[in-house]
Amino acid sequence: MSAEDFRNLAQGHHRIACPECATNTQRRCDQAVSVDVDATGGKYLCHRCGWAGGWRAERAYARAGKPVTVIAQPDRPLTLAAHWVNTWRSLGPISGTAAKYLNARQCEIPPADGDLRCSENLRHPSGYVGPALVGRVTDALTGVPMTLHRTWIRADGTKAAIATPRLLLGKHQKKGGVIRLWPDEAVTTGLAIAEGIETALTAALAYQPVWSLIDAGNLSAFPVLNGIESLLIVADNDDAGMRAADQCAERWYRAGREVRIAKSPALGEDLNDFSR
Repeated sequence: MSAEDFRNLAQGHHRIACPECATNTQRRCDQAVSVDVDATGGKYLCHRCGWAGGWRAERAYARAGKPVTVIAQPDRPLTLAAHWVNTWRSLGPISGTAAKYLNARQCEIPPADGDLRCSENLRHPSGYVGPALVGRVTDALTGVPMTLHRTWIRADGTKAAIATPRLLLGKHQKKGGVIRLWPDEAVTTGLAIAEGIETALTAALAYQPVWSLIDAGNLSAFPVLNGIESLLIVADNDDAGMRAADQCAERWYRAGREVRIAKSPALGEDLNDFSR
């Protein structure tokens, strides 16, 4: 079965063999791929190799005497495009310049099975090529890959000397996404979250596991997750950051969870700014 065949599955949740990484001997009993199908389309994710994608069902509307009109698919894919899936697979765990950068920023090095990797020669849209951190952004609820967050860096702890050293992919969604700096398996009853990667990894010196929410908008909307009883919110000490932390904390508190908010003592700074 291929990704194209998934469109023929009945609505509901399915577990099947992965066309990308399952061997012939595995295929009979392998169930590494989750496929979820509903009236709007579907999405799939291999929990072994990370192969993922999705589709929207075409919706047709007919009126008497007029031809059927098909509504086109949106220009923002539901999941990480295949080219970028391959880019992600080619990256290695934190080492080299990336490790030196994080050490200089007073950050914990995250585990190799988390969603932060690095490259020594990643191309920037401007044409610049150099070392970069690459975070895989996945849906907070489903874990489906959505986009990549890239930060071009230098070993002294500063960003690369280019106009936009930090970028998300174009034509991809990030709303509702997180960077799982520690994998799901490491998250038991407690979790810490922060906006930026560096802020999250500074917090990780004292508390693990931790995830990056990318920005205040994602942090404010972070959903209540099953099984997590305690949430530590590491807030940026500015108006947007504190407002987002308060909104997130209120949601989790109303769900009966223990919530704490930590922030930098210095107004206008995040925890990583203050630690250096």
